[in-house]
Amino acid sequence: MQTTAIILSGPKDIGLGQLALTAPGAGDLVVEISHSGISTGTEKLFWSGTMPPFPGMGYPLVPGYEAAGEVVEAGPDTPFKAGDRVFVPGANCYDGAFGLFGGATRRLVTAADRVTKIDAGLGAEGALLALAATARHAMAGMHKAPPDLIVGHGVLGRLLARLTIAAGAPAPTVWEIDPDRTTGAMGYAVVHPDADDRRDYRAIYDASGNGELLNKLIGHIRKGGEIVLAGFYTQPISFAFPPAFMKEARLRIAAEWDRDDLIATRALIDAGALSLSGLITHTRPAAAAAEAYDTAFNDAACLKMILEWENQS
Repeated sequence: MQTTAIILSGPKDIGLGQLALTAPGAGDLVVEISHSGISTGTEKLFWSGTMPPFPGMGYPLVPGYEAAGEVVEAGPDTPFKAGDRVFVPGANCYDGAFGLFGGATRRLVTAADRVTKIDAGLGAEGALLALAATARHAMAGMHKAPPDLIVGHGVLGRLLARLTIAAGAPAPTVWEIDPDRTTGAMGYAVVHPDADDRRDYRAIYDASGNGELLNKLIGHIRKGGEIVLAGFYTQPISFAFPPAFMKEARLRIAAEWDRDDLIATRALIDAGALSLSGLITHTRPAAAAAEAYDTAFNDAACLKMILEWENQS
């Protein structure tokens, strides 16, 4: 069995190619992907060649860990059936390419326990489940305060804000410096950092990935306040100790989602408590992959780029 997939052969060397798939087992699914998302965090680092050493990485690779599609073959040991609509967080099923992510493909093979059944009515928005679950992971759990300030009004920042409101917490403030990204707020305020003189935030969630902001953020928390690093940071992070000492600042790193986050986030979406609307700003056919990746990473007006696979053989 073969598939058409996006292959990143090296930095900025991307295009469609044919790859053989591993044979499915009794606990596996074969899924035809209809939509896959492009991550402007980790995928951009692979695309640009700036990703720090990471287990399982290498070129050529199939990118993408945000994919939605339909089960076309279900192993006898799985609870799924053909026709089920599912979210797939990538797959490692390729002969001749690394599958560290592996979701940007027309067809894939994956263990059934990695996928999550979703409502077919979500359409392309089904590919956003992992990003929503990442936002949920940063906030959920004991002794975690919801954000009252979010840095960055990209997709992750918007999801953090929406989840905060869905949890019944006060609407957060969101910082954004790019005029193209100041619109689209749903029940919260988006302001330029220079216009915010508040210095008593309890919990600041940084969704910008800019570690150089840390000293500035420390100046905006109250004593004992927390800064959550919710982005991905490629450079060493440092900060001036005396201001952090005076504030008794706390730092927390939020990693990627786990399966419980996927299930809980899907429940919020199904119940109508969390909306994924307005987050997808650009779509391109998979055949236009090179142009789509360039737009996703270099056009500030592009919040989320989705690749369409349904017409791709």
